[in-house]
Amino acid sequence: MDFKKQVVDALVKVLPEEITEEQVTNLIEKPKTSDLGDYAFPTFILAKTLHKAPNMIAEELVGKIDTTGFEKVVNTGAYINFFLDKEAFSKDVINEVLTEQTNYGNADQGKGRNVPIDMSSPNIAKPMSMGHLRSTVIGNSIAKIISKLNYNPVKINHLGDWGTQFGKLIVGYKLWGSVEEVEADPINNLLKYYVRFHKEAEEKPELDDEARAWFKKMEDGDKEALALWTWFKELSLKEFQIIYDRLDVQFDHFTGESFYNDKMDAIVDTLEEKGLLKESRGAEIVDLSEYDLSPALIKKTDGATLYITRDLAAAKYRKDTFDFVKSLYVVGSEQAEHFTKLKIVLKKMGYDWSDDIDYIPFGLITTGGKKLSTRSGRVILLENVLNDAVDLAKKQIEEKNPDLKNKDAVAEAVGVGAVVFHDLKNDRRDSFDFNLEEVVRFEGETGPYVQYTNARALSILRKAGDVDYKDAENLAVTDPEAWDTIKMLQNFPDVVKRAAKDYEPSVVAKYVLKLAKSFNQYYAHSKILADDEGLKARLALVKSVSIVLQMSLGLLGVKAPEEM
Repeated sequence: MDFKKQVVDALVKVLPEEITEEQVTNLIEKPKTSDLGDYAFPTFILAKTLHKAPNMIAEELVGKIDTTGFEKVVNTGAYINFFLDKEAFSKDVINEVLTEQTNYGNADQGKGRNVPIDMSSPNIAKPMSMGHLRSTVIGNSIAKIISKLNYNPVKINHLGDWGTQFGKLIVGYKLWGSVEEVEADPINNLLKYYVRFHKEAEEKPELDDEARAWFKKMEDGDKEALALWTWFKELSLKEFQIIYDRLDVQFDHFTGESFYNDKMDAIVDTLEEKGLLKESRGAEIVDLSEYDLSPALIKKTDGATLYITRDLAAAKYRKDTFDFVKSLYVVGSEQAEHFTKLKIVLKKMGYDWSDDIDYIPFGLITTGGKKLSTRSGRVILLENVLNDAVDLAKKQIEEKNPDLKNKDAVAEAVGVGAVVFHDLKNDRRDSFDFNLEEVVRFEGETGPYVQYTNARALSILRKAGDVDYKDAENLAVTDPEAWDTIKMLQNFPDVVKRAAKDYEPSVVAKYVLKLAKSFNQYYAHSKILADDEGLKARLALVKSVSIVLQMSLGLLGVKAPEEM
């Protein structure tokens, strides 16, 4: 049953005709606390039409509203407050969750259409740091959220596997490295050469010239250059996969920048045909001065291509291959101008589908207020953070539940889940400072708190034994302590839609924290397992809560252990 529609219908019958049903629907609010009702309508909009004070209007309208199906309808100041029939509402919500199970909240907005998601995209031959976490887990969560609305996400790991940095790495390796050293510890030693290169290049700028020359060799198909590049890439992918397995993130395509090498000539040809390419100081550009932007640099003076050339080729390839309804790029906020230029150039090329490209920016993770940087060597390795988080989780599990089976697996799910959840509970555009001790706490606004709440709900259900809810005549829970929890359950489908619309996983994370808190308050004030006529309904509520807690965590890419 659509309870909001019930409120709208009751209002439309007593409001002036010029106030449309759509206006009423948009004005309906949900009060912050249940003592002000479940829905509220502000009457300020009627003051001009009716030439009366809003509080007087509210008082008069309350006297005209048919209260059938409501517990009561009252006015508080200028607001009309609707209190729902708790029995009908709770019965409807609980039945829907138990019937739909993991399909609860599904919708057919996407109609199965494709949405490529460019995400994670670490650079080859560099370790996955905390800086790579955001794109990976935000992209993964968005994919899961839009899947519930029947979009088909296509997760693409657009690896940084091409560019001048590989020239730098080859120079560093040839100057200071060895096969034995790289094979022994691939990523850390390759990083060491890269960091050393940048330090030495400050004193010896000729190193930069050597690096550019080696990258040009790669572009020209030089065997030695490509052999080294392929070796670095294979070693890196093995290391990356270990991290992806722990995060439980899978990709549909590992197509890095190099994949588009043979697709860039067509882009350059189109730019030429459209008269968009201009020569500037020996380089080839697209002039964007009419947009108050610096030029889009398509080819450097030595003929080497740049990021935007490859991104133009990638965008065209994705449209041709997936015929996307939307194409998403989950990339840091500092890349905003690049994606603005990308869309403008595509539009200039005549590709109106560029309007369907959405850039999903996110803020930085800092430590001690300082930005992480590969060049300077200020890198916090993601693998180390996950290991430390799992250790912290294990210590707390030992204290709380020393006899727990599968302690190591649970600690892994809790520790890794804590890091992922902490990232996603922050609005993605916000930067935040990372403190591991706060992240892995079992209390407060953390992933372990939500996981523990679900484990508690499942523990209650295990104690109750097998219960068949299908034949239950009444699964209504009218206990006032349960009311906020039931309303939170009913809100889940709207939460999914809002998170998808804004590409914002924090909407789900903040929601599930509130649901967990609400359920824990109910648990603290209620004898759920009391053997009376309301037992089955209370257990049905607990089961419904567990279903939605697990689904919410799942949408964030966080596991839900059955015991903790």
